[in-house]
Amino acid sequence: MNKLLIVTDAWHPQINGVVRSLTEIGKQGAAFGFSVEYLTPESFSSVAMPGYPEIRLALASPSQIARRIEAFAPDCIHIATEGPLGILARRFCLKRGLKFTTSYHTRFPEYLSARLPVPAWPLAALLRRFHSAAAATMISTQTLEDELAAQGYKNLVRWTRGVDAELFHPGKAQRLPFPRPIFLYAGRVAVEKNLGAYLGLDLPGSKLVVGDGPARAQLETQFPDAHFLGAHRGEALARIFASADAFVFPSLTDTFGVVLLEALASGVPVAGFPVAGPRDVIADSRTGVLDNNLGRAAAAALSIPRDRCRKYALQFTWRQSARQFFGNALRANGMGALREELEAAA
Repeated sequence: MNKLLIVTDAWHPQINGVVRSLTEIGKQGAAFGFSVEYLTPESFSSVAMPGYPEIRLALASPSQIARRIEAFAPDCIHIATEGPLGILARRFCLKRGLKFTTSYHTRFPEYLSARLPVPAWPLAALLRRFHSAAAATMISTQTLEDELAAQGYKNLVRWTRGVDAELFHPGKAQRLPFPRPIFLYAGRVAVEKNLGAYLGLDLPGSKLVVGDGPARAQLETQFPDAHFLGAHRGEALARIFASADAFVFPSLTDTFGVVLLEALASGVPVAGFPVAGPRDVIADSRTGVLDNNLGRAAAAALSIPRDRCRKYALQFTWRQSARQFFGNALRANGMGALREELEAAA
């Protein structure tokens, strides 16, 4: 069995698409002949990220990282994030001439500019340098591939995402104690998610927010008519998804949006801006409405048939996502014959 190490600064108890995607890859590993191990902040002393206390930054040394990687002796190394662990793992690989893959999950330059009055280009240059050393950089959509290629990124390969269609299911709908129609947002409650664009809408019924984050207290005060339900996981989260009438995704900076697939699998149509992420996920499926007028998009989404949303979401499976991921890892490490076997098994 091939051994693959995933190095990630984003890990549980964080609730986000990065953690969810990497966790699902591990679950699928055995089916594709891989033993998957993670190198995460759990293994080290850590400090809270300024402004994001739920995000822990590992205080690891180069020697600690070297010992961990050498002990596992992986056939493939995937560096998922550009944080402290990712930087040290990259340094380890370069020093020893080891090939590795990376993935581009987050538009950090845009996030930084949303929080601080600083230009995005210096961080963008650093990220490009970080990924340029990888044998392949995995990206989720065509729009993101085109964007990064225009910035000078090389060796871009596709890694789409999936959804647990058994967990997220229309049959789990229940009566929620809020006036209908129910509009839902689920995800991190932070400034870069552009939640004000959703919460400030004049919509009938109720606006729900599921999730937590550094902007929650301020938004609760600013928008007292909205209902902040806090973080939910598993079945509790699935029930809320299935009970909504429309899912509103106001982000302008997400690279994909796994929550979009979770909403659609629950039979809930999507409203969002016509930007990368929503535009790629929804495409021409008629399962959502993307409009620069978010209120108009939210109102129009209510008329979309729920069964259409569910049927479309079933095309996105974590098994297919994992097949792409492991295939990319094998190809990047020159293990072409094994990759052909993997594709033949599909």
